[in-house]
Amino acid sequence: MLKNTIFLLLFTFSSQLHAQKIDKSKDELKSGKEDNRPPLPTEPSYQNTTTTSKQSDNTDDLSAVAFFAKVGFYVFLYTGIGDYENEDHLFSKLSPCPYFDNKSGNYKRYNEEEEELKDLMRFDVENHFLYSNNASFGNHLKGKFRPFQYFYIQSDYRELIERDKFEKTTANLSVFQFNFGYDRIRFEKFNLGWTLGATYIANGINKAGFSYGLNTDVFAFKKVSFNSAMIWSKINGLQVNSIEFRGKYHQKNYFFSMGFENLKIASPSYNYATFGAGIYL
Repeated sequence: MLKNTIFLLLFTFSSQLHAQKIDKSKDELKSGKEDNRPPLPTEPSYQNTTTTSKQSDNTDDLSAVAFFAKVGFYVFLYTGIGDYENEDHLFSKLSPCPYFDNKSGNYKRYNEEEEELKDLMRFDVENHFLYSNNASFGNHLKGKFRPFQYFYIQSDYRELIERDKFEKTTANLSVFQFNFGYDRIRFEKFNLGWTLGATYIANGINKAGFSYGLNTDVFAFKKVSFNSAMIWSKINGLQVNSIEFRGKYHQKNYFFSMGFENLKIASPSYNYATFGAGIYL
């Protein structure tokens, strides 16, 4: 009797805590990050009657800034974009779909003698059901438009749902991500790239924030691949991050998948098992 009572109390308490997650994320995002730092002391104002101008020092400072800016630009250009004169993999062709020839992934190695694989345009669509428990679940719809092999446009739409069985209420949270994507490495079995864009949350919050991320695909063996993606952003001073990892089984121009997703929306964290499918058009 005592054991059953304790179990019921714990279950009720955990359910109430869980049902409050989405509402907590919403409340925190609406109010934003509070800055609790004490104000800096006011410095007394004074007049400097003996100011001297050192134009040569200013010129040296500007030269140093220009030098480091130039170095930083070339470092970003190489690490983020690549060297198209010396890296042949950057010219890899976009494949119609992974494993279309039983070996290539998203890209096929460029070969001037092969003419059957011309410049392609591809649209990737996938949908994943998110499941944490009977009171917490959702859906993740993703689309990638690839006009050619050099970059792509990606959009993600997640709808998170939590039910409170005791209060008979349901809470929803809609998270949108819009990104420009670039694969820095384009091998047949492996691609690695970055994304830049924005994250937007609806449901009365209606706020957006800058986002950036990394993603990779590994085509491990015939018909099987592994994908991971991370996107970091801030909305109203609070974190809105997503991490996803999944394995895919490819068949012709479609696939089935299983994986895991973690979302950090303000202070609450959401963990889901994912089950889904996709198609390459």
